[in-house]
Amino acid sequence: MVGALKYRGRIISASDISFIQGIIDANPRITRRELSRRVCVAWGWVQANGALRDMVCRGLLLSLHRGGWITLPPPRCAGAVGLIRRPPERVAVDETPITGTLQQLGLLEFRQVRRTAEEPLFNSLIAQHHYLGHTQPVGEHIKFLVSAGGRPIACLAWSSAPRHLGPRDRFIGWSAEARRRNIRFIAYNLRFLLLPWVRIPCLASHILGRMAALVPQDWVRLYQHPVYYLETFVDPARFSGACYRAANWRVLGLTTGRGHNDTTNKKTQPVKQVLGYPLVKDFRRLLSDISA
Repeated sequence: MVGALKYRGRIISASDISFIQGIIDANPRITRRELSRRVCVAWGWVQANGALRDMVCRGLLLSLHRGGWITLPPPRCAGAVGLIRRPPERVAVDETPITGTLQQLGLLEFRQVRRTAEEPLFNSLIAQHHYLGHTQPVGEHIKFLVSAGGRPIACLAWSSAPRHLGPRDRFIGWSAEARRRNIRFIAYNLRFLLLPWVRIPCLASHILGRMAALVPQDWVRLYQHPVYYLETFVDPARFSGACYRAANWRVLGLTTGRGHNDTTNKKTQPVKQVLGYPLVKDFRRLLSDISA
């Protein structure tokens, strides 16, 4: 049934699909980007800072197209399929080993680099050195580059949180309606990379401790709403998660291994630990509030 379609918390009705296809039929030369913008404007689909949820909408349009509900105009770039993903250009950096102690490392500089001249460097380092590689988050997200002595030593990316996560939802104790309304108040640590030539004991947990103060500040600055809780996944087959625990993050349980876009109820991905970090004492009350 069309009425059962759901994407990022929105029920997609038959009239919604007819509306989208109507725009396409009436504008044969419309681009996918312009189509997405028109749908966002018509639906009032915006972020808290007023920006259109363009990339989220484009993901919806592609899902509807692949499911046979609509027929998207062909992509303008030859050979492109759906959303265009280009690997980041490689940026060379000094890979001389950095050793010693935290005290010897000196002052650390934390810079939010999304939409700055340093974002290509961040993307390049993630693509080269993180085992999951680079992916461009959809929706609200921020990127931190950590430097010491003018040299990058770590990268952290934070994004919107997964909507359904059993161990976290049970830990918070919120209702489905509260989760739908308040999921935006959680930030998800999508990537944490300590560059492989950096060997400083306790550095990773120290950086995570600093993030607990910096992420809420920059989230409010960029998106005009707070975050009350941080979360992440750790693959126990690869990592112990000791740096998170040392920074007072709490292990809440395991994922199901089905992924956030699961439609088969079958395990398709590695089972990972779910870790959380409340930023305020009354996080449960704030995340469970549906009065606003």
